[in-house]
Amino acid sequence: MWNGLPIVQAPMAGGPSTPELAAAVSNAGGLGFLAAGYKTPGAMRADIAATRRLTSRPFGMNLFMPSLDEVDPAEVAAYRDRLAAEAARLGVVPGTPSARDDAYDAKVADLLSDPPAFVSFTFGCPSPDVIRAFQDRGVIVIVTVTSVDEARQASAADALCLQGAEAGGHRGSFANTFDDPVPLRVLLPSVREVTAQPLIAAGGLATSTDVADILSLGAVAAQIGTAFVRCPESGASAVHKAALADPRFTSTAMTRAFSGRPARGLVNRFLTEHSAHAPAAYPDVHYVTSPLRKASAAHGDPDGVNLWAGEAFRKATETPAGALTTALTPR
Repeated sequence: MWNGLPIVQAPMAGGPSTPELAAAVSNAGGLGFLAAGYKTPGAMRADIAATRRLTSRPFGMNLFMPSLDEVDPAEVAAYRDRLAAEAARLGVVPGTPSARDDAYDAKVADLLSDPPAFVSFTFGCPSPDVIRAFQDRGVIVIVTVTSVDEARQASAADALCLQGAEAGGHRGSFANTFDDPVPLRVLLPSVREVTAQPLIAAGGLATSTDVADILSLGAVAAQIGTAFVRCPESGASAVHKAALADPRFTSTAMTRAFSGRPARGLVNRFLTEHSAHAPAAYPDVHYVTSPLRKASAAHGDPDGVNLWAGEAFRKATETPAGALTTALTPR
């Protein structure tokens, strides 16, 4: 798909993915990725322009598909009420749900006007017309999948990103469900049996040995996120970066507590106290918890923020992104 190292820096919405990070990875021979999630189309375009100033090599942009959740407003309101006391302690009020499509149509139109080399999609598969429109512009289209069935639905894409159960951050499944998360080393050979598309493997990969392992199973590259979070080029908060190395945090778990969609993060107080009560309502819950998360980060409190992390989080270091890209590449 590109003449480079088999390392894809995962798009990480909400801060970690920056032009500096994507450019450093691409300049080192890997494939850097930006994340459009939660950004305006203008901010997305500004990130592309900034990245182009920092590298002449290929990079990509990731889009969130619009949410198809059938939300019960009463459940969201009840969860908002549950968080009221916690918000009051932080001097904020819970947020109010807003637009649910992440400006998808506007972002697609903007990218088609002047696209990067790669565009990927998470939380679903775009329509055949959208895929074809990007392909007609010479763009390589990647769809994130978490099962064999989703892989079949994304047959028009140029490549698939297989996200195993071990991956940090949001589960990229087409449906908002916890059902049957498949470990990467089970998912990869299963999908390999049903498609000849190039497969990028993601989930719990943090060393060159891990990368060599998934390449031997048929992947063309490894997509790695958590290992890049502590890099100096990452835009992750200081609280998030520190927590990945904090011995107080010993495990990860999947939760809807922060966004209303399953996502893997370090087990902290907020996750423990609220996971059982969060409705399957994305991005409604994201909007509700946003003021609390921002306030907790501002106070330096890791127990009130989403500390997205894959199962191999302990191997994340402060290594510069370019050097890390080289180190992750099997010899």
